[in-house]
Amino acid sequence: MANLVNLESVSKSFGVRPLLDGVSLGVGEGDRIGVVGLNGGGKTTLLEVLAGLAEPDEGRVSQNRGLRMAVVTQRTELAEGSTVRNAVIDPLGFDAEHEWAADARVRSILDGLGITGFGLDSPVGTMSGGERRRVALAAALVQDLDLVVLDEPTNHLDVEGVRWLAEHLLARRTALVVVTHDRWFLDTVCSRTWEVVNGKVEQYEGGYADWIFARAERARLADTIEEKRRNLARKELAWLRRGAPARTSKPRYRIDAAEALISDVPPPRDSVELLAFAKRRLGRTVLELEDATLTVPDRVLVRDLTWRIGPGDRVGIVGVNGSGKTTLLRALAGERELESGKRVQGQTVKLAHLSQELHDLDGSMRVLEAVEEIARRVVLGKQEMSASQLAERFGFSSQKQWTPVGDLSGGERRRLQLCRLLMAEPNVLLLDEPTNDLDIDTLQQLEDLLDSWPGTLVVISHDRYLVERVCDQVVALFGDGGLTDLPGGIEEYLRRRDRQKEADAVPTAKATSAPSSAADQRAARKELSRLERRLETLQKKEAQLHAALAEAATDPERLLALDAELKAVLAEAEDVEAQWLAAAESAEA
Repeated sequence: MANLVNLESVSKSFGVRPLLDGVSLGVGEGDRIGVVGLNGGGKTTLLEVLAGLAEPDEGRVSQNRGLRMAVVTQRTELAEGSTVRNAVIDPLGFDAEHEWAADARVRSILDGLGITGFGLDSPVGTMSGGERRRVALAAALVQDLDLVVLDEPTNHLDVEGVRWLAEHLLARRTALVVVTHDRWFLDTVCSRTWEVVNGKVEQYEGGYADWIFARAERARLADTIEEKRRNLARKELAWLRRGAPARTSKPRYRIDAAEALISDVPPPRDSVELLAFAKRRLGRTVLELEDATLTVPDRVLVRDLTWRIGPGDRVGIVGVNGSGKTTLLRALAGERELESGKRVQGQTVKLAHLSQELHDLDGSMRVLEAVEEIARRVVLGKQEMSASQLAERFGFSSQKQWTPVGDLSGGERRRLQLCRLLMAEPNVLLLDEPTNDLDIDTLQQLEDLLDSWPGTLVVISHDRYLVERVCDQVVALFGDGGLTDLPGGIEEYLRRRDRQKEADAVPTAKATSAPSSAADQRAARKELSRLERRLETLQKKEAQLHAALAEAATDPERLLALDAELKAVLAEAEDVEAQWLAAAESAEA
């Protein structure tokens, strides 16, 4: 089978710096390739050369004749003065104005990316950068294509949108080359991984978990790789192996060697020790909202909300774009006034808030000077570091630390902002989309720091791996004026969102009607009995699984299987309880 695109001995430099050096590779039909590597390492350059948007300095790029390809990079621009209809619908050539609505695929894409919420006649010129990126993505996906090339497509999507995009790309046979730092997306969608490193492209079978296995194994065998990078890969691998079985469902590498590699690696964090340390630093009161109401011009975000965040709490906030997550975090930080209620902050709280906006710094200041402006040394948990060492953890090499701030990219400025926040040694961190513009290596460094960080943490993020790894609790804004606790984490959030959308699709009268006849009430009581019996069965099964988990403490594979089974039982029990409550209301009506 011929490749759709071939690169033969391709080289590309900017100034004296080679980003691609003699690269040869190909994209075949149906390939789904994830591209990873350091920021500024050449990932976007590789995509643009592959797509024909940039000419190589040396080598040859060839494409199949008649190749149907769409490219959405961070530099993609929509036509000046165009509307959503002009950008997405008109190029499809529908004759009638509303003929496109009969095309289920087009409707699905517009709904999945939230485009229909804008209105088809909305001018793209007045939209935010994230909204324009979604319109450009929709314009690419509505086409019949052989190859889609995407650069960071998940950056402006919420958790639900990322899941929709993954499912959409898996369902179509189109080949895909995608640069993304979203590790869940890489693991779910990609069947191959390209790592751009030092001008070369290393190729691996499988998604993120397989790449981490391969990189950890390579680190074990290659004595020349620096010690800190090997330890970081080992810790990430340990978390992946102890996590959900889906992450390790494709272990194509030597599992025995991988198990030996992580046998002496401790858990990512000691929650008990960190909680005790946080209580000593913070006392009982950290941040509280009491009977708080927050509104925006068209709706209420939360009403009469009481939310107490204690010492050592690690909370992730999820919700659809526009649900009010950022506004809630700003209220928690004291930067947004409440319409009613009050905010309480503990006396010992030293708060740091990472917003999505980049704060201006003196462009002539060097990176190291910008970090040392806050402090020269920092203690994070049990680790004491100099400003230079922390900057290096965030991807600023000793040479890069002398770069003027004005010469940094957006992603580098984001890393510098994070570094300056941590140098202030806060004991409460509020992070709004901290993963934006960070490469995977820097993400791992950030997670490694947060794993051992002994304070209170509240995070808004669409990065499922970050939330699952550094947070112990997940809460959601569902648009009902409340803040919902989700014991089942992001998976529970997505299940509830699915049920919410299904309920919205049912006519209100049908959804809320109660049985009025004796026959209807008898049926409801019968259903109630059935659900009670099912709950009893699930509770017994849960107890059996807890006992089995205790017995299998020394068997990692058995533990993974039992843990997955327990999660499934708990999820079903939650659904049955919800059905029981509905049946109980019907029986009493």
